[in-house]
Amino acid sequence: MATNPTKKRIQELRAIYDRLRKGKESLLRMIDEAELSESVYNSNAIENSTLTLKETERILLEMEVSRDVSVREVFEAKNLARVMEYLPAKIQENNLSSETFLLLHEMLMSNIDDRIAGRFREKGEYVRVGTHLAPPPERVKKLIADLLLAYGSDLTTYFVDAIAKFHLEFERIHPFNDGNGRIGRVIMNGQFLRLGFPTIIIRDKEKKTYYRAFRDYNDKKQTKTMERVVTLALLESLHKRIAYLQGDTIITLAAFSRDHRKSPSALLNAAMRQTIPAFREKGVWKIGATYSHRRTRL
Repeated sequence: MATNPTKKRIQELRAIYDRLRKGKESLLRMIDEAELSESVYNSNAIENSTLTLKETERILLEMEVSRDVSVREVFEAKNLARVMEYLPAKIQENNLSSETFLLLHEMLMSNIDDRIAGRFREKGEYVRVGTHLAPPPERVKKLIADLLLAYGSDLTTYFVDAIAKFHLEFERIHPFNDGNGRIGRVIMNGQFLRLGFPTIIIRDKEKKTYYRAFRDYNDKKQTKTMERVVTLALLESLHKRIAYLQGDTIITLAAFSRDHRKSPSALLNAAMRQTIPAFREKGVWKIGATYSHRRTRL
């Protein structure tokens, strides 16, 4: 559960974000576009894709890569990018629904496995994730309907916690034969967009913690691990966009450390805890140059 200081910080950042973004929609679109390959790379890497970030970028730019990669991985990158680009308009037009999930899944799995694209698991199609055996296919439609109803009617749970819980339960149901993780993370971003927040990136570097969150939920019905993963990702996304919306000069955290004679390890730790407004671009931690080091809580 998000603590009161964390909720207050998110509220403060949201207010700054809302104030700064007025009239700067084109800049926010450019940030999203520049971030697309990073979003695609991380989501696919969590599912054990062998593509590097650079290879993902080249594929999305219709450029050749320096090694032979599977046709499947090429389509995984292109299709996921298409889903992510389509999401904002789709989410604004429609509420979250089973039909939306099926459409996004069809886009994701097209030319990869058309046999299962755009449909939930059917009779005889059982799936196992580690030691977790997903519910039988006959129950999938009702479970998804119940999940949507529970999420839509919950007016008391803090929104980040509600989104984290939804994601845990969606992946527990595992409604599709393939693509559940990627669709689940896309849905999560759809939920943030509907609430007026920017999209987030669950990064491959945090995969161990991310996977532990599912184990904690499946074994103990404990949600706080995923809540922390999602909260940190949202803070990082807000910090990044606010830095650009303010017109700040963006420098690496290493350069900030050198300029202000701060411990690199202490700054990195603070960045990972999001107690300073640092964010990652292509795996490199950065921060606005005008951030006052006197306010840095290390």
